[in-house]
Amino acid sequence: MVVRKISIAAFAGSLRKKSFNRGLLRAVVALAPPDVEIRVVDIDDLPLFNADLESETNPLPPVKRLCDAIKGADALLIVTPEYNYSIPAVTKNALDWASRTDGVLDDKPTALMGASPGRFGTVRSQLHLRQAAIENNMHVLNDPELYVTQARTKFDENGDLTDDETKKRVVELLEALAAFARRLNQGPEQSVRP
Repeated sequence: MVVRKISIAAFAGSLRKKSFNRGLLRAVVALAPPDVEIRVVDIDDLPLFNADLESETNPLPPVKRLCDAIKGADALLIVTPEYNYSIPAVTKNALDWASRTDGVLDDKPTALMGASPGRFGTVRSQLHLRQAAIENNMHVLNDPELYVTQARTKFDENGDLTDDETKKRVVELLEALAAFARRLNQGPEQSVRP
């Protein structure tokens, strides 16, 4: 049986180049199973959401790039830190822009992961993202969950993931998201040519 490749749009909710979450996203790309294609979306140049900047006929290039990537993908992966018990501004900003474009987030299979130097990983941030997902009719994968705790012990000085157990869990989440996307987008897995 040949299974269709699943495309996953993914972004990191951190602007720092050597952040743990950017490193986690790089690991996602490197560890993606053969039937999964990761399409990284850069959100660094997204302006702060402002309805005065919206245009249905001529969207801002970074907004169009984000929305086109999410809309064209089978699923979405958000890799985000936790700031002050909640969602970082850049993560929320990306969702605010995407939520204003018809159909971009609606019914989108979505997974969350994040890394933090603390003992709780990104539990509270991911909880708040789940609340935002409900408003946008996104379908968030419930299991497995990935909260990378004590990240300083699992990433090197360049922000690259070195922990084998975390790498294994990244692969498990990607496999589960791909299966989830297939179920939601097509029903039961079918023999489909790539």
